[in-house]
Amino acid sequence: MKKIYTDIIQFRGSHSDFGYMQGQLLKDSLTLKNRENQWKVRRPRFTIDAKEAKAAIVSIAPGIWDEILGLQEALEWPIERALTEFGGYRLEIPKSGCSILTGDGYMIRNYDYHPKTYEGRYLFFQPSDGGYATAGPSQRITGRSDGLNEKGLAMGYNFMNRKKPKDGFICGMIGRLVLETCANVQEAVSLLKEIPHRHSFSYIVYDRSGETYIVEATPREIKVRQSNVCTNHFEVLKHENRHHLADSERRLEEIQKNPASDAYNAFRLLNDTDKGVFSDLYSSWAGTIHTSAYFPKEMKTWMALGGDQEPMEFDFGTWLSGKNIDEKQISGEVGTDIPFVHMDKNADWFKR
Repeated sequence: MKKIYTDIIQFRGSHSDFGYMQGQLLKDSLTLKNRENQWKVRRPRFTIDAKEAKAAIVSIAPGIWDEILGLQEALEWPIERALTEFGGYRLEIPKSGCSILTGDGYMIRNYDYHPKTYEGRYLFFQPSDGGYATAGPSQRITGRSDGLNEKGLAMGYNFMNRKKPKDGFICGMIGRLVLETCANVQEAVSLLKEIPHRHSFSYIVYDRSGETYIVEATPREIKVRQSNVCTNHFEVLKHENRHHLADSERRLEEIQKNPASDAYNAFRLLNDTDKGVFSDLYSSWAGTIHTSAYFPKEMKTWMALGGDQEPMEFDFGTWLSGKNIDEKQISGEVGTDIPFVHMDKNADWFKR
């Protein structure tokens, strides 16, 4: 077993200052050193147009553009490099897993991915210059893999496929845009139907109304359905699915045949390694790294790293009132020796 950790980062203030603070934290970090080496092997399959990226981001959430500029200033990078790493527009995303379950007052989510991509950052951000306050793990620094905002909107996404990508936002930035700008599931669905999607994902949104919407999004078509469970295949846009769906269908069946009586049992269903939902396929880009939970009415969140863990609870509502979180890190264990990008050397794609 490998011990891992996630840093808890808290910030109240402008997006620009938030970006600058994050840039200072990232400077000389293993995360950026490992990513630089990763790019030497995996050349980007996209181009960056700074004017186009700016127009796309500013039209929805101008504060996020200011955050990127703050990162650029702190790191002293050209804007093209900052957008390649943090822009969330026109980027390529490898395959991954993930399972999401909603119930009475909660959303539980398994984030399944590759350790060499996991940043180990759990963020609380309360902007002073527009946009909703959010709590959740980062993805490519400026994006969010899942989270909860101050209005009680929770969001997570599940990978579907990379077939025929088009210009548009990647999943992490889409998650951030939803949380930063949408107050409820109706606004989230509207945004998800409007913005350009680079890849095919399902976006699951849940709020205080208790309604769950799953937005099946591809670069070509978007459909909306309601369900309380989602794994890694489309139910409506079936023609967009991958050919190999056995594991996704198996996890869906495991969740559906084991209805949870409450949030904690739902968490155990996804996090326990013997329940059939937790994944140890780390080398295949689909191992469960974290299990998170969001409670829109209570304004609380849970977070655990690895399997068979007790979640750490955060009172987001209290944080919003001005009281900081005392803890500095979340710790856990995973059953892999693959290095993590934020804490290990050689978390790159070189063969050694």
